[in-house]
Amino acid sequence: MSKVIVAGGGAAGMMAAVTAARNGKEVLLIEKNEKLGRKLFITGKGRCNITNSADIEDLFSAVVSNPKFLYSSFYSLTNDQVIDFFEDLGVKTKVERGGRVFPESDHSSDVIRALEQEMKRLGVEVCLKSEVKEILIEDENAGGVILSSGKKLYSDAVIIATGGISYPSTGSTGDGYRFARACGHKVTELSPSLVPMEVKEWYAKELMGLSLRNIEIRITAGKKKLYEEFGEMLFTHYGVTGPVILSASSIVGRRLKEQELTLHIDLKPALTEEQLDKRVLREFEANHNRQFKNAVEASSLQN
Repeated sequence: MSKVIVAGGGAAGMMAAVTAARNGKEVLLIEKNEKLGRKLFITGKGRCNITNSADIEDLFSAVVSNPKFLYSSFYSLTNDQVIDFFEDLGVKTKVERGGRVFPESDHSSDVIRALEQEMKRLGVEVCLKSEVKEILIEDENAGGVILSSGKKLYSDAVIIATGGISYPSTGSTGDGYRFARACGHKVTELSPSLVPMEVKEWYAKELMGLSLRNIEIRITAGKKKLYEEFGEMLFTHYGVTGPVILSASSIVGRRLKEQELTLHIDLKPALTEEQLDKRVLREFEANHNRQFKNAVEASSLQN
């Protein structure tokens, strides 16, 4: 029986271990944390957004760069198959707004537990608090790993599932990029994605906690439009966040390294300037006995 070593005990690592074991491989999963699924546990604010129910072709439109690269991956394990995978493990799912798929229980721990139980059933050996420091390369093939302790473990194949560098406190410290370089792969420049943005305006801090719904944002570099989206956003003590901002970061992240960009916020994108002008005048007329700030507050409460 051939042996497979999986480096990383997150969602990808556990699913890879299950798949390899189901195909008759002897599997060893190595995780440097004290337990499996650290980042999976906090996914979707602890509810675990498993996948999306949209048509698979629509999913490619959400891939920011080089979606063709993921064609084989998406079609080898479709979103419907992902749902079936977890349903078969006893994790009932539900679909919410935007096609987001969650476990019915709203507990990410149920997803982790299901994967752990399936690995145990299949005989996958799990080694916690052990860190892979190097991939053993023999005759241009991965023949095992070297742990931080110096111990060498040999195998017929190695699966690197260490994640990116998005959340170091959960173990995503960029090890996979280092392994890839050591194996001769080229790694492109990294930039943050799906992250909040900082703004230089002083009043952003004054607006901290203000949530805007049904707005439209536009990000420009000079007169050139880089991004435009409709949805929700939130002011923070350092800038802005929320769904439309997180999505925008994937598009404009690299440009921010080159120059300052401008964020435009349309609070009433469904109204023309004329319609908005009439609405504002109507609101002030209805609240003409109030102070300006109270009239604005009353108007916002009514809408």
